[in-house]
Amino acid sequence: MSLLLDIFGSVVIAAMLFMMMIKLNLFSNQNSYTSDSELNVLRNTKTLAEIIDYDFRKVGYRYNSTAIITADSTEFEFYADIDSIGKVNDRVRYWVVPSSKPGFIILKRTIDNGTAEMSGPSLGLDSIKFTYYDSLKTKIPYRSQYNKIKYIKTEMWVKGDEPIPDAFSDTSRSAVTYWEFTIYPRNI
Repeated sequence: MSLLLDIFGSVVIAAMLFMMMIKLNLFSNQNSYTSDSELNVLRNTKTLAEIIDYDFRKVGYRYNSTAIITADSTEFEFYADIDSIGKVNDRVRYWVVPSSKPGFIILKRTIDNGTAEMSGPSLGLDSIKFTYYDSLKTKIPYRSQYNKIKYIKTEMWVKGDEPIPDAFSDTSRSAVTYWEFTIYPRNI
């Protein structure tokens, strides 16, 4: 009888160890997949932020009049010498359009009314918002007082392309990040 109890006890302990190894493996795989997904979202966010930062810092560069043409929550258009070749009338426009993937948008950019359009994948862009401030950091209403704009605050919400399934339940979630930065164009 004691031999049967010993065998039964060994089988139970072996089963518990086996289940713990499976659970550890699932947790490790889940953690790796989640980390990779979050890293991709952060990379995409950084890429978008660098593109916007580069252009918006040049607002009014080599331009002597009011450089801003349109200033709205999802559209910004301005004059600047973007390529630094001395041509002072580069007209740069940023705006958003819906993506073919539901729940995402694409940030588009044109120079000189479409002669140099740049657009790519949404990079996971879920939402973007531009806010404008004067020299005292007072918010300026959209589509007004372009000559008073001194700061441009950009807020972006970027999410992963595919939801991350939870290994321990029937739910899934997307990796999401929020990025906010304020740009002070020196030439306006």
